[in-house]
Amino acid sequence: MGAGHTHPLYRSATSAVHRAPVEVKLVSLVVFVFAVVATPRELFWPYVLYAAILLAIWRVGAIPVRWILPRMLIEVPFVVLAVLLPFSEGGERVDVAGVSLSVAGLYAAWGIVIKGTLGVAASLTFASTTPASALPLALTRLGMPATLTPVIVMMLRYADLLSAEIRRMHIARLARGDSPHTLHQAGAIARGVGALFLRSYERGERVHLAMMSRGFTGAIPEMPGVAGSPRGTARQWVAVTSPAMCAVIIAVISWGTT
Repeated sequence: MGAGHTHPLYRSATSAVHRAPVEVKLVSLVVFVFAVVATPRELFWPYVLYAAILLAIWRVGAIPVRWILPRMLIEVPFVVLAVLLPFSEGGERVDVAGVSLSVAGLYAAWGIVIKGTLGVAASLTFASTTPASALPLALTRLGMPATLTPVIVMMLRYADLLSAEIRRMHIARLARGDSPHTLHQAGAIARGVGALFLRSYERGERVHLAMMSRGFTGAIPEMPGVAGSPRGTARQWVAVTSPAMCAVIIAVISWGTT
């Protein structure tokens, strides 16, 4: 878990969003997502304003929209689920292009798609401007339990290592004449998954023991001038959380107009 490690979603830059304290950005992300989720799905204008907030952040953070959009495909399974809701829900129905759809199902589908899209976009914004090496100290500053901090950080750190291990195992199977598209290879694939689980568990156990032998307790110590970044000042907290606070105000006003 070296300080130089960066995850695949991180975009190195020197924008104000990149320089903002990580713990402040993390709080802003959580508040923004909660505000979006709490907004009534029957309204449309609040979500336009939420999207405008994200676009403004992308502009300041030098994050191209064309970089964000392909990485939002992770929400496709939820979109597929949402498409089925207007056909399966009951209650009042409306005809759209000759097809009878449930009004409640349409609102539910809209809520899932728009809230999921905004949540994924906000998470990608945080990931693209925050190196993984900065997360342990930020979580410690926010009072995250020492038991959970190493679990979360190691999960982020070793996700790409496990992906590389899977690719190596796949290449090794192909080199030995394996055809993953045939049904009779299901047993070999299952054994490979089991072997990967055991390797991952053993590697995690070795890393954990090595960390404990060096005095790691789960909390990241403050080391000014050596590692990490300075704590966020009051002015930075106000500036960085202002988009999230705007989202909270929009959510409150939306409930007042329903």
